[in-house]
Amino acid sequence: MMYKKTFRIMLLAMMLLSATSMRAAVDPNFYIFLCFGQSNMEGAARPEAQDLKSPGPRFLLMPAVDDAQRGRKMGEWCEAVPPLCRPNNGLTPADWFGRTLVKSLPENIRVGVIHVAIGGIKIEGFMPSEITEYVKTAPNWMKGMLEAYGNNPYERLVTLAKKAQQDGVIKGVLMHQGESNTGDPEWANKVQKVYDQLLGDLQLKPEEVPLLAGEVVQANGQGQCIAMNKQIQELPKTIHTAQVISSTGCTNLADRLHFDAAGYRELGCRYGEKMAQLLGYTPVRPNIEMPKKVEVPADAVTAENAIPGNEFPKVDKQRRAYFRINAPQARKVVVDICSKKYDMQSDGQGGFMAVTDPLPVGFHYYFMNIDGVNFVDPGSETYFGSHREAGGLEVPEGPEGDYYRPQQGIAHGQLRSIYYHSPNSKIGEWRHALVYTPAEYELAKNAKKRYPVLYLQHGMGEGETSWALQGKIQHIMDNAIASGEAVPMLVVMESGDIKAPMGRGQGMGDYGSSFYPVLLNDLIPYIDANFRTKTDRDNRAMAGLSWGGHQTFDVVLNNLDKFAWLGTFSGAIFGLDVKTAYNGVFANADEFNKKVHYMYMNWGEEDFIKSGEIVRQLREMGINVDSSESPGTAHEFLTWRRGLHEFIPHLFKK
Repeated sequence: MMYKKTFRIMLLAMMLLSATSMRAAVDPNFYIFLCFGQSNMEGAARPEAQDLKSPGPRFLLMPAVDDAQRGRKMGEWCEAVPPLCRPNNGLTPADWFGRTLVKSLPENIRVGVIHVAIGGIKIEGFMPSEITEYVKTAPNWMKGMLEAYGNNPYERLVTLAKKAQQDGVIKGVLMHQGESNTGDPEWANKVQKVYDQLLGDLQLKPEEVPLLAGEVVQANGQGQCIAMNKQIQELPKTIHTAQVISSTGCTNLADRLHFDAAGYRELGCRYGEKMAQLLGYTPVRPNIEMPKKVEVPADAVTAENAIPGNEFPKVDKQRRAYFRINAPQARKVVVDICSKKYDMQSDGQGGFMAVTDPLPVGFHYYFMNIDGVNFVDPGSETYFGSHREAGGLEVPEGPEGDYYRPQQGIAHGQLRSIYYHSPNSKIGEWRHALVYTPAEYELAKNAKKRYPVLYLQHGMGEGETSWALQGKIQHIMDNAIASGEAVPMLVVMESGDIKAPMGRGQGMGDYGSSFYPVLLNDLIPYIDANFRTKTDRDNRAMAGLSWGGHQTFDVVLNNLDKFAWLGTFSGAIFGLDVKTAYNGVFANADEFNKKVHYMYMNWGEEDFIKSGEIVRQLREMGINVDSSESPGTAHEFLTWRRGLHEFIPHLFKK
């Protein structure tokens, strides 16, 4: 008997000790807050970089659903980094509520949140007496969200709250709800029922657990549900411990229903400041990185490359470019132009802007990048370059650029789009080319007149439209012919098989060489058969920029029976031995000079491809070659516009 009595005493002592240990596990300095509501509590704005920086172990989340991607399990505390609600939700007021409390409260106090919210849910969805019927009639788009909480969001909130009470003390309830109950005269009473039920189920006193209710989006008086704010403001008349959190000045998304990231930060801080005051502490705001506003000067004008109806891109008188894009879900946006990347600044409302350093005059490709993905600015016309479509920006020259601008009072030629069949292509195909015809070509009096032809090639990664769109060849030709600088001629532009990147295992010398038989055996015969051309070598020229210059050397110098005029602009001609190249074509200078009536090479002062050394060597051998260096330009279309403008006055005049 004595043994049994002793055993009972020991068992009782162990039970008491266990209960004492469990009670000791409750940390009175761990403040827990219950957060519930609809879409603005759920989080409709994508978190930005500053939101994703963890505030540290003092701000914790007990997830209400599993999140395998982030290694979160329902009911297990983790650091409170967005999304707090469910895996695919965004920033919420609770994020910066917690950050504000962490900043305001002593360092020995931790803050934890339990977060249950469903976009579009009425307050009835949190009422235990109504939830069964509510689930039955819920719209299809809401069913998956309800299922995430076992079709009972209130029960999920209470279950986790009871578990959290083993770790800390519940100090408040945060609610952002009402948009779906706008105009419901019983809303306040229904909120009271939810609040009272929570307090009863968790054995809490209302004086110790206030309810903080946030106003809905105001949008400068244009909020979709702004009428609900009057009901929210009167909630303390029904619930004496309720505190209303103002949304005045909190910025919003374009839908005028949801806050944007900056709006959630501001509203969250206000929740936190109010709670800090109620807890007896002086509120201290965490650091919020404010958007850096890009000021656009009055002298900035919309670029000629902007698609009509778009204000941006713009260029000011200092040649600085301004870009803007609306990307409310983006975290990081960059604009890449002239070999420099500029971070675009968020305006806090889904817009991003950037201003560049002063840019060189002329045409420049550019790209935008959102979260690591390159794309074309939707405000810009597109141009094929860099082996893909790109945005383009023209930084205007002064009057010196009038030679490539359309002019009034002169006759204008045509730019024709043609398709021709090419049996000499590798697979036999229809191909596309552009043909410039001078204004007089259409006149009846010239119906029998024939014209010389310039075959003009673009560079690597560009296309048959590049000389027309980026190079402005139609205007260059019209102006030069109208002024008498150049004779009327046709200009033919083809892709040259150098639009795509160089193939794996393909040698540099082979890149674009598949175009040579196409040009000689298909394109030239087609042009001569379908246009009024002079078909002899003395009336046929070829020129090209960059890799098109390489193609020009390959074609012309191997086919001097077909061409008598030759030009390159930043020509990609490497490792050329002028004494032996092209079967020694330069070895006999007198013979070469008789066959080639004019040879020209240009490059930019800042170009990474320069032809000055080749020109020097050719001249030492007695070859007649004209040249020029474009001041202040690099490997770009302004260099090549200038080169073409200097080249064409010499053509077809011998």
